Amino acid sequence: MAGTVPQLRAVNNRGKGRGASAALLDCCLVTPDHPSVGRARTLEHAAGRTRRAGFWLVAAAAICWSSGGLIARLVATDPWTTVFWRSVFCAAFLFAAVAVARRGRVAAVIRETGWPGVLMAACFATASTCFIMALARTSVANTLVIQSLSPFIAGLGGWLCLGERVRPRTLVAMGAALLGTVVMLWGSAGAGSRIGDLLALGTATAFAGATVVVRWHRTVPMPAAAALAAVFAAVIASGWADPSSATAGDLALLALFGIGQLGAGLLLFTAGARLIPVAEASLIGVLECVLGPLWVWLAVGERPGAFSLVGGAVILSALIVHAAADLARPRIPPNARVE
Repeated sequence: MAGTVPQLRAVNNRGKGRGASAALLDCCLVTPDHPSVGRARTLEHAAGRTRRAGFWLVAAAAICWSSGGLIARLVATDPWTTVFWRSVFCAAFLFAAVAVARRGRVAAVIRETGWPGVLMAACFATASTCFIMALARTSVANTLVIQSLSPFIAGLGGWLCLGERVRPRTLVAMGAALLGTVVMLWGSAGAGSRIGDLLALGTATAFAGATVVVRWHRTVPMPAAAALAAVFAAVIASGWADPSSATAGDLALLALFGIGQLGAGLLLFTAGARLIPVAEASLIGVLECVLGPLWVWLAVGERPGAFSLVGGAVILSALIVHAAADLARPRIPPNARVE
C-alpha cells in the first residue's frame, strides 16, 4: 500500500492529456498508512486524551468541593472558628504548592499578582467567609444551588465593568435563574434561613467578582491569589474565632476542609479548566450542586424542602441548558477568517 500514491502519480505524468480530473484524483487519493494521515490521527488522539484529562480533573474538583456542606455539618466549631482554621490549613497547603511549583519563589509570585491579585484575593476571601456563614443559617442544598448563580452574575459584571456583550439566551437563562432564586427565598422557613440564602447569594456575587478580575487581568496566578485570600479570611475571622475550642477531631475535619475540599479542589479545577471549553467546565461543575446535598442527606438526614427542590431545579436547568447550548455551537477553526 505504501507505493500506491507514487504509482498513481507516475501514471498521471505519462497521461497528462486526461486533464484536471486525473490531477484531482492524484491529489485526493491518500491511503490510511500515508504519513499525513498518521500525523492527523496522532494529533486527534492527543487532543482526545487532553480533553478526557481535563474532564476528570474538573470532575474531581467538583467532587472535592461537594464535600464542603457535609464537613460543615460534622464539625463542632462555631462558624468564625471554622472559617479561621479552614483558611489557615488552606493557606499553608497552597503556599506549599506554589513553593514547589515555583522552586521556592513564593514572595516573588505574590508580588507578581499585583493589585489585581489582591482584588481577586479579597473576592475569594469574601466568598469563602460567606459560604461558611450561609451553611450555618440555611440548608446545604440552598447554599450550593444559589452559589451556582455565579456564572450568570459574572456575565452581568462583565457587561457592566468590561463592556462584554451579553447574548440574548444568556439573559433568558439569567431570568430563569433569578426566578428559581425567588422561589427558594420564598420557601425559606424563617428570617434566619433567608439571611443564609442571601449570604449564599453573596458567595456567588464574590466569586463572580473574582471571575471578572480574571477576565480583566488573565495573567494573575490563581493558586497564589487563592493562598492570599485564605490569609485574608483567617485574619478577618481571628477577631471573632476561638481557635482553642477546636478538638483534635475538629482539627482533623478542618484540615480536610481547608486542604482537601478547598485547596485541592482549586488546584484540580485550575489544571483541568485549561484543557476543556469553559461551557464544559461549567456543566461539570453542576456536580457540586447535585452531590453536596446528596452527601448531607445520606450522612445526617438533611432533606431540602419542596420550594428548594423546585427553585433549585429551575436554576440548575437554566445553567445546564445554557452550557449545553455553548457546547453545541460549531467551533471555528484556528486558521479561519472572521469577517
